[in-house]
Amino acid sequence: MTQKLPLPALLALATAVFLTSLTETLPAGVLPAMSGDLGVGESAMGQSVTIYALGTALTAIPLSAATAGWRRKRLLLTAMAGFAVGNTVTAASSDYILTMVARFVAGVAAGLAWALLAGYARRMAPVPLQGKAIAIVMTGIPVALSLGVPAGTFLGQALGWRVTFSVMTALAVALIAWIVALVPDYPGQRPEGRTSVRRTLTVPGVAPVLFVTLAFVLAHTILYTYIATFLGEVGMGGSTDLVLLVFGAASLASIWIVGVHIDRRLRALTLTATVLFAVAATALAAVSASPALVYAAVTLWGLGWGGAPTLLQTAVADAGGEAADAAQAMLVTLWNAAMAGGGVAGGLLLDLLGPASFPWSVLALLGPVLVVVAAARVHGFPAERVRTVDHRSGSSMTTAPHADGHLGSLKGRLVGPEFRERKCP
Repeated sequence: MTQKLPLPALLALATAVFLTSLTETLPAGVLPAMSGDLGVGESAMGQSVTIYALGTALTAIPLSAATAGWRRKRLLLTAMAGFAVGNTVTAASSDYILTMVARFVAGVAAGLAWALLAGYARRMAPVPLQGKAIAIVMTGIPVALSLGVPAGTFLGQALGWRVTFSVMTALAVALIAWIVALVPDYPGQRPEGRTSVRRTLTVPGVAPVLFVTLAFVLAHTILYTYIATFLGEVGMGGSTDLVLLVFGAASLASIWIVGVHIDRRLRALTLTATVLFAVAATALAAVSASPALVYAAVTLWGLGWGGAPTLLQTAVADAGGEAADAAQAMLVTLWNAAMAGGGVAGGLLLDLLGPASFPWSVLALLGPVLVVVAAARVHGFPAERVRTVDHRSGSSMTTAPHADGHLGSLKGRLVGPEFRERKCP
């Protein structure tokens, strides 16, 4: 029987990812108007992005633990309602402090959503297509960055920034109706099945994936946050929008490639993504007034980055096993900490060493990433999946090789980027 993905439900989750990503980054496109209306400087208004990330980073783990027993659909609807409230207050507020509180609330909603979405997508999909399901959901990120932010900026300039945030509220309300109608529900975790954060860290493979997440996202954020500054330094300041469009298109292509191959080649794709990003950084470090080289480098960067959320969330879910939800919450926390830290680190590098230091900082971070991914071939980024088929019962279970060479049974989940079939007698 042909196995199919529940596309309407997965596209609803992809829209949720789009909503979270666009809500986070939208102030960057309407920053002058927001700061003028609220009577604060642009640097102060820029902290509306930082406080969103902090809301996510500070609450993802405790809220994920507190709501572990909730039914998944109820939790997703609660998160989307949080976005509706946060964006509504932002659109209506004339007070800076109230706006920052609303942004923090939206960040908390994002923490709930991000800790939930990858696992939700996996539960909807047949086991062999789980990676592809996550890839579909993660398309919301590059679509938000490459299309959503420019569209929101244009709308803000034409009709005012408050209209833009009101549209975000309308999108959240429409998405809530979509989820109610088409997204299936699943139970939460029973108390005896929950794993603490400390125990999750000891699960083989979880720590390497979390380290890779922290370093990879930090490297990306340093360069992405200050890309306009870097382009100005090399004489391409007027081409920032086109450069970001190329980056977004390459990111979308990366997600498609990852979606096609992730269920068999997660390890190879992660290594390739890291190498592509490193080659891009090397080219940018060597650039000398060569627009063609910059566009080529940005294309490689997008190809390396676009599929990264799918790869890392799949890897941490596979490694976490029964502790996957706790592992996802930890990944969300580190992801947002890296985003917040990237802005700070990039600012320090800019002040101390200038824009030319950004590509070199990327290379310094990606070196350890490559080493850790290469070393984590048993757990974290394993070289092989093994699916055992029991012909006596007709059931199957997926196993992963342990460090001692034996196979550990992990019924009902895939635990590595490739699998081969073994027959039980």
